[in-house]
Order: sequence, then structure tokens, then C-alpha cells
Amino acid sequence: MSSHRPRKRFGQHFLRDHRVVERILQAFQPRAGDSVVEIGPGEGVLTHELAGKAAKLDVVEIDRDLAARLRESLPQMVTIHNADALGFDFCALAPARGRLRLIGNLPYNISTPLLFHLLDQAHCIHDMLFMLQKEVVDRMAAAPGGKDYGRLSVMMQWGAKVEKLFDVAPGAFYPPPKVDSSVVRLTPHAVPPVEVHDPRRFAEIVKAAFAQRRKVLRNTLKGLVAPETMERLGIDPGRRAETLSLQEFAALSNC
Repeated sequence: MSSHRPRKRFGQHFLRDHRVVERILQAFQPRAGDSVVEIGPGEGVLTHELAGKAAKLDVVEIDRDLAARLRESLPQMVTIHNADALGFDFCALAPARGRLRLIGNLPYNISTPLLFHLLDQAHCIHDMLFMLQKEVVDRMAAAPGGKDYGRLSVMMQWGAKVEKLFDVAPGAFYPPPKVDSSVVRLTPHAVPPVEVHDPRRFAEIVKAAFAQRRKVLRNTLKGLVAPETMERLGIDPGRRAETLSLQEFAALSNC
């Protein structure tokens, strides 16, 4: 067992189950021509498997002690960035003619803001395979009408194809987290599933609609979309945000 003491402030839970590592690799299928970026490599259990399988491998690790250990143990073809993924420019690593493939066991305490940060850079990303808190993955993949459906569902599904692959029990990690985990594949859309004229306006509408889930659209979107406009679009102002489809949110934004 490593002498590194997991740090709560970084949300560190290190993957130790090699059967899970193998399932992740089978799902990801790194190829010789790939440019891969691993987020949060930790002790490097997945990194060592990826090294040599991709043409180029970069890793982003916020913990400077772990970054130093990785530099000592990994081959020189692996570039280690001691940086915070939340402010990292991933597109700067993309090849001139190609896009990045991202992989990682994302820290659960920053997973949602990190996903939004990556969506902003989706134009340079081919696909992403992440381990996340099961609850977060369920929200990402949720359909309208359920309690899991929310802002994260709408924004992720607008930006990428969301595929939940498999669940992982707490015992696969050290220390074991208090929640179950899931592995998810995200493939940015070449063409979004719905047309959005102004992405910033769309994001604003979605955020406001879900800000107070118990309130109806007439109240949550007050000052943004008039009730008369909603009715003209065939959307009842008395509905709640969780009942709206991706297409209906796009219609509200585009109006």
C-alpha cells in the first residue's frame, strides 16, 4: 500500500481494484494514434496501463506530492501537469489535426463544475470516460419528469451523448467513499440534438428554471420569458422545469 495519505481537501479516493481498471480500459480502448489526457491520476494505477498505449499521454494532478511521485515512476513520454483541472486549458494539449480523449476518476467534490468546464471545451474533445459519483451519473442521464432530471441533465445532454456503462462499489477504492460510483462515457455532439441560437442565453434559461424546483415557470423565468410567450410556444407557464424536454428549453431560449 502506498505511503501517501489521502487528502480530504482534494477528494482523494484511490482506485485499487484491478478488475475495475481492466473494465475501464476495455470500455476506453486506447489506440496508438490517440492523444489522451487523464484527470486526477492519483497513484497512477490507470496511468501506468495507459502509458505506451497512446501516442501522447498528459496527466493533470493537483497534488504536488503525487505529481512528483508520478514523474519518478512513469516513462518520459508521459507529461505531468501539476495543476487544478477546474482552471486548466485542455484544448492547449489538442493535436493540430485531431481531438483529445479524456479519462479519469474525477474528484467527487468538484465533479459538477468540472463537467461544465469541460463542456466549454468540447470542440477539442473526441470523447470522455469518467468515474463519478453514481448519483451524478444518474442525474446526467436522467429523462424529463423524474427527481434526478435537472440542470445537469439538460446541459450535459445538449452538449454530449451520455452513456452510463457500469457501477462500481465503494470497496474498489482506498479509502472507500460513502457512496457508490459509476463509469460514464460522454461523446460531444458533432451537431447538437436541438438548435440553440445563443448558448449563453440557453444556459441562463436552464439555470433559472431549475433554481427553485418547486416553483413553476411563470415564476422562475419571470423577467426572462413572458407567460404569453410560453403559451405561444405551447408550453404551460404553470409547469415545472423538470417536466420540460430539451427541445422545449431550446424553444424558450430561442424565442
